[in-house]
Amino acid sequence: MSGKQLYTIRIAAIVALGGFLLGFDASVISGVVKFIEPEFNLTKIQLGWAVSSITLTAALGMIIAGPMSDKYGRCKLLKYAAILFTISAIGSALATTFYWLIIFRMIGGLAVGAALIIAPMYIAEVAPPDKRGQLVSFNQLNIVIGISLAFFTNYLILQWGDSNASWTQSLGFGKWNWRWMLGIEAIPAILYYLGLHMVPRSPRWLMIKNRKNEALEVMKKVVPEEDAQNQIKEVEKSIFEARNKEKSKLGDLFKKSMRKVIIIGLVVGVFQQIVGINSVLFYAPMIFEQTGIGTDASFVQAILVGLTNLVFTVIAILTIDKLGRKPLLIIGMAGIALCLFLLTYGFSSATYSLDADAIASLPEAINKEQIVVLQDKTFDNDLAFKSALVDTLGEASAKANEAVIVTAGAKMNTLLILIGILGFVGSFAASIGPVMWVLFSELFPNKIRGLAISFVGFINLAVAFLVQLLFPWELSKLGNSTTFLVYAVFAVIGLAFIWFKVPETKGKSLEELEKLLINK
Repeated sequence: MSGKQLYTIRIAAIVALGGFLLGFDASVISGVVKFIEPEFNLTKIQLGWAVSSITLTAALGMIIAGPMSDKYGRCKLLKYAAILFTISAIGSALATTFYWLIIFRMIGGLAVGAALIIAPMYIAEVAPPDKRGQLVSFNQLNIVIGISLAFFTNYLILQWGDSNASWTQSLGFGKWNWRWMLGIEAIPAILYYLGLHMVPRSPRWLMIKNRKNEALEVMKKVVPEEDAQNQIKEVEKSIFEARNKEKSKLGDLFKKSMRKVIIIGLVVGVFQQIVGINSVLFYAPMIFEQTGIGTDASFVQAILVGLTNLVFTVIAILTIDKLGRKPLLIIGMAGIALCLFLLTYGFSSATYSLDADAIASLPEAINKEQIVVLQDKTFDNDLAFKSALVDTLGEASAKANEAVIVTAGAKMNTLLILIGILGFVGSFAASIGPVMWVLFSELFPNKIRGLAISFVGFINLAVAFLVQLLFPWELSKLGNSTTFLVYAVFAVIGLAFIWFKVPETKGKSLEELEKLLINK
């Protein structure tokens, strides 16, 4: 491997750490929800806000980061994002009220939105053409690694909290477990900020600012001098042509000629989220606790979710240009629907009862004399069981101890639930998860591609926000089984739409696709 290749990989790896922080910041909350609900006495909607607030400001960050990066530079905006990640991590960890927790989570959301578009943008602008696909995919891979590592560090902090070692007790891992889960993100965020000082400015941005010599020097570090000269000339020509073209407007998206591709983009963007993937990724320990396996085991199984997500994302990256976009989407959506129906069946066949041993094992904080009236009574669903807990213990005590009592009383096929969850995540990660963004980059014509992707991406994030916000409320009002049944029905509808309406874009140039899809 040449020195230029190593240099390119190194700067791409540093920039892609933004993707890692994005994934970590978004999913670390999965381990936190169990602890902040009783500490701040949250309603189910407030709990949803704790998870979804980051997505709300991520949409705003995505909108403003692009224009700001054009003005101030890609690297500078990524440095700002690293600072915001750090502030968010430390502020969330030290939050004394739910209000301040939400404020600092939303600050992190701005960084998430910026990293979501600027990190891959920078890598695409600096990478050699023959390596661009792999290097840009590296950012997506880092997002998934960040999600996986967040699950792992949550579990690790939980274990340290139960340890008798003096150093873990002095650092308060047991007392402040959720604060450590959120605060530990400051370490990679600070490293990201420092690492970005070793990253050169984007050569394309330098060309936009008429700093041709600086742009050429950067390109020479990436490719041989002759190739650097040629690429700089191409960039110069592209910038000149862009300045002489009429700028695209939001209204252009709704012209009759664009109707087909916009509908496809919007529907695929909505169904990517409405099948409930973020409910699983952001609430994994909560879901697994509903099966009765206990807190530690639920965090371990959340790690399996992260690893499955990682492995199948790699599979998607390796197969998307071989199998094609549509086959992956069809296979993946079919797998998603099947696994969601499996989860529906697994939770619907569950029963809930507390025998004498189960009651004796409950924490001392629970009034045993009160709960003994439920001994040996069997409930056919989680809603009836939780309602009985409220009637017996009172709303405050039932809410504070719901997880541990459900763990003691749930009787279901936990292996079936685990297979359903892992199958769902794997099917998503190998298909509509990463493939959607590739499809977006190919569906829309050159003139409005950036605007169109921003628009459908914004709608995608809006749906993600609603899914994350409503999931705890759905569990409390609809129950586990019905909640996953709703997601399954959406998956079937999405599969039918993809089968009949989504075109195959593999192997076609962007110009060929424009002629095929745009009605002149």
